[in-house]
Amino acid sequence: MGIALVTGASAGLGLEFAWQLATAKHDLVLVARSEERLQRLAAQLEAAAGVRAEVLVADLADRDGTERVADRLRDATRPVGLLVNNAGLGLNQRFVGGDLAAEERALDLMVRTPLVLSHAAAGAMVERGRGAILNVASIAALLASGTYSAHKAWVRTFTEGLAVELRGTGVTATALCPGFVHTEFHERGSIDVASYPELAWLNAEDVVSTALADVRRGAVISTPSLRYRTVAAVARLAPRSAVRAVGRYRKALEHPDAQG
Repeated sequence: MGIALVTGASAGLGLEFAWQLATAKHDLVLVARSEERLQRLAAQLEAAAGVRAEVLVADLADRDGTERVADRLRDATRPVGLLVNNAGLGLNQRFVGGDLAAEERALDLMVRTPLVLSHAAAGAMVERGRGAILNVASIAALLASGTYSAHKAWVRTFTEGLAVELRGTGVTATALCPGFVHTEFHERGSIDVASYPELAWLNAEDVVSTALADVRRGAVISTPSLRYRTVAAVARLAPRSAVRAVGRYRKALEHPDAQG
């Protein structure tokens, strides 16, 4: 089996990707900021699945950190066959009046990093004539939920364009567009999601298994669950004024003190 590189591997969807890929007998390169968590995960994966798990500590909102991971993707001696661009964060703030440095960090992590790592991976993979890139976007890409929607809209559109360019090379590109998923993501971002019904939530195991199945079949867009495929279809067909109205309602729920 080939090597898979997973960013944001220490928690959330990245952690689930690591376990499912290890179970499928892929050796792994695990990327995140916390060396302690990565080393613990690597030991668990190696013991449980009998695979090799390489640890690469990097802050992907930092250009030097991103470049170290890009160098690993270019390494022809230990080629990476699957790149999972999963690292991300949630900003619990409005853009106007918010912390600009935090916005720039989020932009670097969720836009610049997938661009740089996809470029490194695609170049190496095309040369070998095989490989796959999975970029984690979101159903928010079709909505109007602040800069997070803008970042994920970029990831989705970028991945579609990359898939077109890669056609016929033996390399594929897939954008994963889940909705709400039960992970640490919202808690770590201090985002209050108590107002969202249980029906809106997906299981991380199901999201990842769907994504990997879609990568294997060469799908360009992977939207786990029928309910979110329905949401995506409605969002694509609805007038943008209606989509913006949903965004205003969500912001009112998230920031009730700002209503008026």
